Amino acid sequence: MPETPPTPPTPADRRRAWLREHSELGVCVLLLALGTLVLTDALTMDVDITQRGPVGPKTVPIVVGIGLLVIAALLAVDVLRGGHGEAEGGEDVDLSEPADWRTVSLLAGVFLGAAVLIEPLGFPVAGALLFWGAAFALGSRRIDRDPLIAAVLSLTTYAVFNNLLGVPLPGGPLMGVL
Repeated sequence: MPETPPTPPTPADRRRAWLREHSELGVCVLLLALGTLVLTDALTMDVDITQRGPVGPKTVPIVVGIGLLVIAALLAVDVLRGGHGEAEGGEDVDLSEPADWRTVSLLAGVFLGAAVLIEPLGFPVAGALLFWGAAFALGSRRIDRDPLIAAVLSLTTYAVFNNLLGVPLPGGPLMGVL
């Protein structure tokens, strides 16, 4: 019995194959959209230049937005020339194992809790709860050490942002005591 010759690929098959080979272009589109959003937001920011000097609050977002656009263009050129991302060789992650949704849920809950509590309790307390909760979610069970480290980290972060950088954070009711 003679073999039947293989059927030539249809245009839809060729398009799917091309998209599969160039799937990294999706990352380029995401970087392009993010860069455009950051630049648009930075350029429409209402800031008086004489109030802040030549390097004001617009500078970093503009640099980041331009950087995102440049990286998106360079990555697109590389992908279209045949470049592909390589799998991580050094990671010790077993991809056959299911995701640890308990840890992800705990971290999301701690983050959302801190976001809700930052206004009524202030950054030092909400930040300490955030740091302590994140350590607990990631597996630390040192109840004698973790709250102290969380409090020191939170108060240090508050002092750096509030006093050194001039970024006011809500102090909460404890700031009258401290």
